[in-house]
Amino acid sequence: MHRSPASYEDVPTTVEQLLAAARATLQRLTPEATYAAMRAGAQLIDIRSDTQRATDGTIPGAHVVTRNVLEWRLDPACPHRDAELTRGDHLLVLVCDEGFQSSLAAATVQRFASRPVTDVIGGFRAWRAAGLAVQKGP
Repeated sequence: MHRSPASYEDVPTTVEQLLAAARATLQRLTPEATYAAMRAGAQLIDIRSDTQRATDGTIPGAHVVTRNVLEWRLDPACPHRDAELTRGDHLLVLVCDEGFQSSLAAATVQRFASRPVTDVIGGFRAWRAAGLAVQKGP
């Protein structure tokens, strides 16, 4: 007996389809536009691993929230939220290494965040390639 999917979550999909669906909900920013948004009050959140930050450096002014706890830190209703990051209505911009994890994460976070959420096109690698400031070490 074949059963129909109960919801869209039951429908098989690929990671490319998930990524395209996530990005369709975001107004993604270039590294340069992200820098300008930060100067205007946006909060940049670096979701890369400790190892990536130690190896490649960090973006000055970025908040570090590793991917495995991101939703708990950014959900305004969660007792484990980061009070600084869940306060206000400024744009939240997520950055990962290449702009893939951050797209998926931003699409998830925007479902419960009380403010706009997006990510950086090309991630940290694009930020560095654009010649924007990077600090060595964690």
